Amino acid sequence: MQADYVIVGAGSAGCAMAYRLSEAGHSVLVIEYGGTDIGPFIQMPAALSYPMNMSRYDWGFMSAPEPHLGNRRLVVPRGKVIGGSSSINGMVYVRGHASDFDTWAQMGATGWSYADVLPYYLRLENWHSKSGGDPTWRGNDGPLHVSRGPRKNPLYHAFVEAGRQAGYQTTDDYNGEQQEGFGPFEQTVWKGRRWSAANAYLRPALKRENCNLIHGLVQRVVIKDGRAVGVAVERGGKVEMIRANKEVILAASSINSPKLLMLSGIGPAEHLAEHGIDVVADRSGVGQNLQDHLEVYFQMAASQPITLFRYWTLFWKGVLGAQWLLSKTGLGASNNFESCGFIRSRAGVEYPDIQFHFLPMAVRYDGKAAAEGHGFQAHVGPMRSPSRGVVTLASSDPKTAPNIQFNYMSTEQDWVDFRRAVRLTREIFQQEAFKPFVKHEILPGDAAISDDDIDTFIREHAESAYHPCGTCRMGNAADPGAVVDPECRVIGVEGLRVADSSIFPQITNGNLNAPSIMVGEKAADHILGKMLPQDTRAPWIHPDWQTEQR
Repeated sequence: MQADYVIVGAGSAGCAMAYRLSEAGHSVLVIEYGGTDIGPFIQMPAALSYPMNMSRYDWGFMSAPEPHLGNRRLVVPRGKVIGGSSSINGMVYVRGHASDFDTWAQMGATGWSYADVLPYYLRLENWHSKSGGDPTWRGNDGPLHVSRGPRKNPLYHAFVEAGRQAGYQTTDDYNGEQQEGFGPFEQTVWKGRRWSAANAYLRPALKRENCNLIHGLVQRVVIKDGRAVGVAVERGGKVEMIRANKEVILAASSINSPKLLMLSGIGPAEHLAEHGIDVVADRSGVGQNLQDHLEVYFQMAASQPITLFRYWTLFWKGVLGAQWLLSKTGLGASNNFESCGFIRSRAGVEYPDIQFHFLPMAVRYDGKAAAEGHGFQAHVGPMRSPSRGVVTLASSDPKTAPNIQFNYMSTEQDWVDFRRAVRLTREIFQQEAFKPFVKHEILPGDAAISDDDIDTFIREHAESAYHPCGTCRMGNAADPGAVVDPECRVIGVEGLRVADSSIFPQITNGNLNAPSIMVGEKAADHILGKMLPQDTRAPWIHPDWQTEQR
């Protein structure tokens, strides 16, 4: 069992690399612990709350008790299935703001500015829009189909209009020139099916003779004389060595990639010694710099029975499921996140730091509907929390889940930013556009006015948006806290790279699937030694950002 490139993890980045490296003629072997993604729970977009709550498809990680959230333990879903988390996520497609990537470059990830990454977004996308947007900012022949929902429910339009009435910009394509504002949301859905990295990249790659997939639990990277030569994999009760003739590439998630590095002797020396692991490379940054987006569901009771709650019965779920199975159409063919907003929390913030996901129903990610029946909600939270967490080994046994401590809301700035996000959301729901539809506020509730009231609401109700990243930070090779250099090579070990959301120096603005796929695309070109030329177009920045909030 050997290949030029051994990729650990068939997720968003891993599938993209398998496609590009095999396209270039190299032999590629992808190792995935999880099983098949075939089945309606994954492929039907509206069923998104099922796979992320099923042990068959999810690693089932939990955070440690979070001290600033009342010691609650939060779920940390990560895809344990072909396609990785792109097979269990909400299918929301957000590139991130241009300034995110310019910040990466400033933090030491040279060659990852917006001008550097924009060509890779253009290459990966196959963009479908009949509702506006400038196609010159979008790709139209890439593997990843990106579409928009039909936005038939009037509440989708009320949300965008309320944003406009509150004085914010509107944007017809937040993934194009202008992210800031309110407008239609985009989703990785094509012809009514979830368009995961498995559908976009892995299935076409596996049709080539030089790309193969095997199932097994990777225990560690095998390193000889300072060079990665393969991986140890448990399959069918036996451990075997799979050789990499050129390189081993970890694309196992921001939770499992640092875990595998540490199990392989790459990480903070003291921590490795605690678990009896011989140190190959003392890299203090492995597992550090953990970031995520935290959000609350701001829920409103509806005065008219026009929300998706009317379909929240076994009968209607059966009808919509049958319609989807037969024709891939209807409400089952969308993730139902079809309007969104990106705003700046205050004057002096250069680019958006608050994101809204709007949903015409009051329901949680775990599928629990609000007790009040008809309602709607915005998921809202700050995009750039200063809090940082850590992933550490709980044991040297590869089968043991690592310790995950996000350290959410650990700075005063977190609370200031989050209170502001809650109050700005309330203001949007109070606009004229919502007058025909609003009955009253469910959560946090009309009585939650003071800082203390809002803090209590956040402490009790904030949930992860499931965007963990940053645990194998990319940076300058001389930076002691960096884990990989700007070509995704692990610093201090030859023949080993990491390419997934764990290498993000700072979390991007919005959902992480798109930038994770972009990392896979760009990492493949670093491996192949050929880069796309820069695209130096300037994105839109609010002209009065220093003095105006909107």
